[in-house]
Amino acid sequence: MKDWDRLITVEQMEAATAMLLENGVKVGADSWQQRAKNQTPHCGFGEAGTCCRICSMGPCRITPKAPRGICGCDVHGIVGRNYLRFTAGGSATHSDHGREIMHTLYQTREGGNYQVKDPDKLIRIAKEWGVETEGKDIYDLAHEMAEIGLLEYGKPFGVQRFLKRAPEHTQELWNKAGIEPRAIDREVSQSLHMTHMGCSSLPEALIRQSLRAGLSDGWGGSMMGTEFSDVMFGTPKPIDTTANIGVMEKDNVNIIVHGHDPSLSEMIVFYANDPEMIAYAKENGAKGITVAGVCCTSNEVTMRHGIPMAGNFLSQENVVLTGACEAIVVDVQCIFPALGPLSKCFHTKFITTSPIARIPDSDFIEFHAESAGENAKNIVKTAIENFKNRRPELVNIPDLKTKARVGYSLEAIKKELDGVCNSHVDTYGTTKPLIDCVKAGVLRGAVAMVGCNNPKVRPDTAHIELMKKLLKNDIIVILSGCSAQAAAKAGLMDPDAKEYCGEGLKRVCELVGIPPVLHMGSCVDISRMMLLASDIAKDWGINISQIPLCGCAPEWMSEKAVSIGNYVVATGIDTYLGVDPYTKGSSEVVELLQGEHGVKDWVEARFIVDTDIESLGDKMIAGIEAKRAALGI
Repeated sequence: MKDWDRLITVEQMEAATAMLLENGVKVGADSWQQRAKNQTPHCGFGEAGTCCRICSMGPCRITPKAPRGICGCDVHGIVGRNYLRFTAGGSATHSDHGREIMHTLYQTREGGNYQVKDPDKLIRIAKEWGVETEGKDIYDLAHEMAEIGLLEYGKPFGVQRFLKRAPEHTQELWNKAGIEPRAIDREVSQSLHMTHMGCSSLPEALIRQSLRAGLSDGWGGSMMGTEFSDVMFGTPKPIDTTANIGVMEKDNVNIIVHGHDPSLSEMIVFYANDPEMIAYAKENGAKGITVAGVCCTSNEVTMRHGIPMAGNFLSQENVVLTGACEAIVVDVQCIFPALGPLSKCFHTKFITTSPIARIPDSDFIEFHAESAGENAKNIVKTAIENFKNRRPELVNIPDLKTKARVGYSLEAIKKELDGVCNSHVDTYGTTKPLIDCVKAGVLRGAVAMVGCNNPKVRPDTAHIELMKKLLKNDIIVILSGCSAQAAAKAGLMDPDAKEYCGEGLKRVCELVGIPPVLHMGSCVDISRMMLLASDIAKDWGINISQIPLCGCAPEWMSEKAVSIGNYVVATGIDTYLGVDPYTKGSSEVVELLQGEHGVKDWVEARFIVDTDIESLGDKMIAGIEAKRAALGI
């Protein structure tokens, strides 16, 4: 097998970070590395999920001396409530992203800031929802769909519309388990109600609602965020880009977009390419304008425009530490408050744009869909005018850059598969060629790897090492979020990375013309993965839980990741975690989530937790092989 010598290693990335941290020392900046050290050791009660602060009688923490809280709740109820609250926070966050997208859809108009760029997809979803489309102006239809979509958040009766996309067997499991999500906001609100003092303390009830709240995100808010972003901004197609910190350019105005909402970043990209703005940049001494991304905003603009990916979650301080960042422009989620004081150590403008992400030491330029063009142009102009304030002695951009092919939406994957169909016997637009490869053993299966970085895990190491192990064993990897950027930074999204695969996967990559790891988008785009799994199950004629497929979040850290884990498992996909979900204090909750009974009885899948990454990879491979054996393939 290969020695991986063409990849950028974690050691190289760490060396580049160390060089940047030296830049920070010169100006008295701190770093997440130092702050993580200062916070160690972490609270053992918090890590076990055994402390409760939902009322003011406490806080209570469970010990051998105090086995119950003041109200009498035991450790299992406390851990279960904490887990549900964690899930509700994540579901609310992702779903609110989807809500903002629906509000933006309502602002679309011909020639406006936002337009319908994929009318076919809009019409397809409208027909799916039973909305009349014949003879309607496309923007009238868009506004009608926006109103209907927004009602998914608060409608009084029924269940969520997108649930019907799942195979019938999956829908039956949800119904029988009592976890079909209703209105999105209702599931979040009910989760908070259930965990209020004096309500639920039965672990089973709390875990069922956790699955329900997660599903309201994955098959509700996130799915609407993904689908209607495609309608407005275009459904992603494969596109080549570059990744890692070296994408920043010494002689250009460097604008970094960071966060999760593509409404802002789409407009920043548009105005950064405006000839008027480029000319203005040259007037101010720069050769041009470079827009690069961090976190999921980066995933959004790279898969539609090929915008370079500067880094992922724990790389966000690095872009400022280069001394070459004129502006870091943020929207919502995963933004370090540390960016404020850090930016003040350099010339960087730290620009916040959302009223729900107000951060000290930032320049607040409130972004509105109605005035998006004006807002974005103002931001780009501010960045350009800041170029002259650079301190040349602090400019230090590490020479790390890779090639990456991104933009594998579900539609794009099917189109790629169409290229290897036999037109005489096959139907186009299905996953059948992929299924045939799995049945033949050329591909052993697939892993959907998602999630964040976490200082508890050597950043990016778990992602990259697991990917290498899986590729070697002919397991294709689909990616979203920060895991996708880890792969891109290492070079694993380069089609040439097929050389590091087993012979079967290498052959598939050559025939289809794809890299061995497929970029499917941002965090909300994990909904694309659910639809891919659903389509495979339908095309194969089996249940989702039978597919040689698993989910994996080896470095997860946020509430959103807990919500994601719940809806992936609830969809019937075993999910492997490299960071414990703060449940180990309760044997009952652990058994419900990870045991052979509990959620596995309800939805035919469960969580597997192992903080030893080598062992986690072995378990994933064994799980995939067990599913193959059960299918007789």
